[in-house]
Amino acid sequence: MLTVQQAAGRLKAGEVIAYPTEAVYGLGCDPANESAVRSILSLKNRSAEAGLILIADTYDRFLPYVKHVAQEQLDVALATWPGPITWLFPRARGVPDYLAGKHATIALRVSDHPVCRRLCAAFAGAIVSTSANPGGAPPATSPAEVMGYFAGAIAGVVEGALGGRSRPSEIFDLASGKAIRPG
Repeated sequence: MLTVQQAAGRLKAGEVIAYPTEAVYGLGCDPANESAVRSILSLKNRSAEAGLILIADTYDRFLPYVKHVAQEQLDVALATWPGPITWLFPRARGVPDYLAGKHATIALRVSDHPVCRRLCAAFAGAIVSTSANPGGAPPATSPAEVMGYFAGAIAGVVEGALGGRSRPSEIFDLASGKAIRPG
């Protein structure tokens, strides 16, 4: 098991970690490290076209990834954060396809999970967040399940408990307000 500080160091070193989230264990890495992101995609047998979610402890950590949006739109998202709502923001120029996939948007969530928040603060940035499971398998809900899937392929699992939610985060489009993945 990794402490939050150890995990932040592993992220900075370009490694993939697992950590507890609101509902399941997540796989995470530095979104600016293409090799690490591609490692997660490979572990999950997931196409880069699908795009990935980034989480952070504050909205400011997302600024390199988003285009300017109207204050009214931003206020809608900020009113739900920190919390289990993921918003699709227009992606900034230069955000790579390996993060946003084929989309003109990027998925962002300011987590309310204490371990996620401490991890992002210790890393001093946003991190990739995707469920810890290979494609087609159920998401891991314990460190033992994470290691059963990924032993030897990740740098470790961060200590902490799941957040008690039974479903993944809801996803909404910021421009339209439409639910993409209802909760």
